[in-house]
Amino acid sequence: MPAYVLVDAEVHDPEVAARYRVLAEESIARYGGRYLIQGTVPEVIEGDWPAGRVVTTLEFPDLDRLKEWHASPEYTRAAALRQGAIDVRMLFAEGRAA
Repeated sequence: MPAYVLVDAEVHDPEVAARYRVLAEESIARYGGRYLIQGTVPEVIEGDWPAGRVVTTLEFPDLDRLKEWHASPEYTRAAALRQGAIDVRMLFAEGRAA
């Protein structure tokens, strides 16, 4: 069953964010992931959404592969780079796309 990563991020340092993005993209592809939505400012229909926050959605073949990516040395390096430059909330969810 496919697994998804839902990311809510606030970028504080665009230069570091650009370097993070390159490393993250390489690691995602290496583990069979792909972007469904990449760094988009959402249109808020209901509720509140802080200004300046973006959303990203990734799809992986399954939850095991997603967790393997998240714990990988490749992604660990990317995540360390973003510390202080990007605030992230990340969720994992299994499910089939409708």
